[in-house]
Formats: sequence, C-alpha cells, structure tokens
Amino acid sequence: MPDSTLLRPDAALLALRPAVAGQPAAIPTPATVADFQQQVLRPLLKLQNEPLLALVADFVADYRLPLAGATAEQQAHILRELLGRNARLRATITGLVRGHFAVAELAFFRQHRPELTRRLLDLATERVLSQLSMSNYQ
Repeated sequence: MPDSTLLRPDAALLALRPAVAGQPAAIPTPATVADFQQQVLRPLLKLQNEPLLALVADFVADYRLPLAGATAEQQAHILRELLGRNARLRATITGLVRGHFAVAELAFFRQHRPELTRRLLDLATERVLSQLSMSNYQ
C-alpha cells in the first residue's frame, strides 16, 4: 500500500493558502466550526477567488441571466437567487473549496457537513456579491 503522505501532500496544500488580514495564525486542527470557518474556509475562498468568480460568470452565461441591463441591486438579487437555489452551482462551489482540504480538515468537515456547507456557501455568496462591480458577468 502506498504511503498516504505521497498521495495527499497536506503540507503543500497548507502552504498554498493566503493569509487573511486580521486572522490569527492557524492552529493544526480547528477545534470548533467557527475556527474552521476562520482558519480554513476564508483562506481557501481567498485562494479560489478568481475561479469562483469565473464559475459564477459561466453559470450566468449558461442560464442567460439578464445582468447586463440590471441595476446593481437587481444584479445582487439575481446572483443571490442563483447562488441560493442552483444545486449544481452550490455543489461545484463546495467542491472547488473541499478539494483543497487537508486530510484532518476533510474529516472535521465531514463531521460538521451541514453547518460548514452553509457557512461556506454564505461566504462564497458574500465574496461574489462584494465584487459585483469588478466582475465580468455581462
């Protein structure tokens, strides 16, 4: 049986993560759901920002959502609906982030899946909406 450290380079995955301003240094394994959100989800969403925005832009194009002529408030409403109701998009966003979990993080996530998935999608929605003016959704 191959060594699991060769199959899943946790140290390399952790080294990829950007620092998030105002966040304390990460501890080896987050103890609470809130710790996990701050130490794992936020940095990974920051790391995956461009792919996240591109993914949402692809869904906007695929579903031909009328963002081009909409006001900023209407655009936010349309995107909030898309991110809140489209199961395929939600699963893809979750996978975009979960693919960067270390082994211990994945085990913790699996124990707290419903709450962490909700938090992950809330953070992703916040991130997309906060960059609405900078995005290329039209």
